[in-house]
Amino acid sequence: MSRTLFDALIGRTVRRGRLEIRHADGTIVRFGTAAPGCPDVAVRFTDARVPRDILMDLALGAAEAFMDGRLVIERGDVMELAQLLRMNARWDEGGRKPRAHPLRRLANRAAFTVEQVNRQMGARSNVAHHYDIGNALYRLMLDAEHMQYSCAYWPREDMTLAEAQEAKLAHIAAKLALRAGDMVLDIGCGWGGMAIYLARHFDVRVHGITLSAEQLALARERAEEAGVADRITFELIDYRDLPARQFRYDRIVSVGMFEHVGRPQFATFFRTCASLLEEDGVMLLHTIGRMGSPGTTDAFTRKYIFPGGYIPALSETVVASEHVRLIAADVETWRLHYARTLRAWYANCQTHREAITALFDERFFRMWTFYLAGATAAFESGAMCNYQIQYVRRRDALPLTRDYMIEAERALLGS
Repeated sequence: MSRTLFDALIGRTVRRGRLEIRHADGTIVRFGTAAPGCPDVAVRFTDARVPRDILMDLALGAAEAFMDGRLVIERGDVMELAQLLRMNARWDEGGRKPRAHPLRRLANRAAFTVEQVNRQMGARSNVAHHYDIGNALYRLMLDAEHMQYSCAYWPREDMTLAEAQEAKLAHIAAKLALRAGDMVLDIGCGWGGMAIYLARHFDVRVHGITLSAEQLALARERAEEAGVADRITFELIDYRDLPARQFRYDRIVSVGMFEHVGRPQFATFFRTCASLLEEDGVMLLHTIGRMGSPGTTDAFTRKYIFPGGYIPALSETVVASEHVRLIAADVETWRLHYARTLRAWYANCQTHREAITALFDERFFRMWTFYLAGATAAFESGAMCNYQIQYVRRRDALPLTRDYMIEAERALLGS
């Protein structure tokens, strides 16, 4: 019964491109039609339970079968498999991913609701789950120059990953409208790439905060190597603890951290930021976002990648900031930049497959590449995008037009 339902589901889903499935009993079924630019993928199931597991929860079931070697890709790779499935249900065209079994959906929603509380001890644990697995993996995957684990910016198609990450840093710095002597808070500073970039190019001081001990150690080391450690302070602290110090910053930047905040904490996040920002200050929030309405985090991502994480819709983000009278001075949507970034990270992981497997094991490598492939498909055909929201407390804190951004960005990139 599970196999019959599974084949029917795939038959309804895969129309463009080709998918061949060899079931555990040797039976081969083929779906779709070859088309230019569409993947041609063949997979093999090693046991009869795989169709049932995938029917129960598409992402989690397929991921765990792939991780355990029960779903074997014999033609193509996991990136092409994810692309094939998602491109046949494009969000732009009204498509929807197949839904998990009702009981699984109920269990996931309940667990998601509990995790979203994201109290401070839980936040530290959630961050450690993803970022404290060791800096070696991220050195192999990310750009060596800036170690940016967030969406790069691709104004030209022929850019390298490092060039695109530099362009992202310049794009953000231009929106901050920095002045000599400014004190900048970097919430979720990662391995220090943003803080180091700002200290190198501007006469500012930067306070970078993180909840990852691994990130903190490497950020300090990289600041020393860059010769800017005297103008950057990195600290292991929760953003919610900063207001007690009664210190305000001229500029606040947060890149790729808001996804970890948790929906019930949105109001707390913006209230905290508003209390930390000077009256004439500027804040830049860079986050993954949903193009549609609010949703939930899927079971695979919750279990293996970002426990406690949530991708916000633009609507709920702006509503939360409106309550503390932060003015959204500029909003920009990046539609395909993260897909390019993820493909570059995926390629780096494939290049360093042996090294990553030696650091962890083959199961981890399959889990990690499944995550990157699924995320790429979500940005190319699903509802994922990036938002950059520039906030001010006073409407006259910035020039009247956006020209200053373009001029500053060009100056930073030497163009």
